[in-house]
Amino acid sequence: MNATMKKFGYPDTLIKEYVHWVVLLRPQQATLGALVLACKDDADTFSRISQGAFSELKEVTSAIEQHLKACFSYDKINYLMLMMVDPDVHFHILPRYAQPREFSGQRFNDPGWPGPPNLAQVNITTEVQNLAILDVLQDRFSPR
Repeated sequence: MNATMKKFGYPDTLIKEYVHWVVLLRPQQATLGALVLACKDDADTFSRISQGAFSELKEVTSAIEQHLKACFSYDKINYLMLMMVDPDVHFHILPRYAQPREFSGQRFNDPGWPGPPNLAQVNITTEVQNLAILDVLQDRFSPR
């Protein structure tokens, strides 16, 4: 486990673990279903991840897009690799929505739509609501 994985709540926020990557629920839900995709390699630049991590990225991103679409019907999806604060290779994955979505008794907005995502404004969620999102995604990512 690297510092970035720990910061985003691993293992408590774990949705799916792959050989080289972990898919985590982003504790601050900038948009409904916001995730963090963190590489387990010891790499602080994208070009330093292993060949195995690069190869596995196709499988992981395909699963993420398929499962987020099935769960929340996003309109677009954004992958942000910022790595300004957390140095380990990771992406913030933000499903994007033209219209607000309802989930677990809460209305979720996408304040940046249709422009770039606005990470400064998040949908305030409770631990119970985050657990409900986590549960739905863990179930969807589980082998059928």
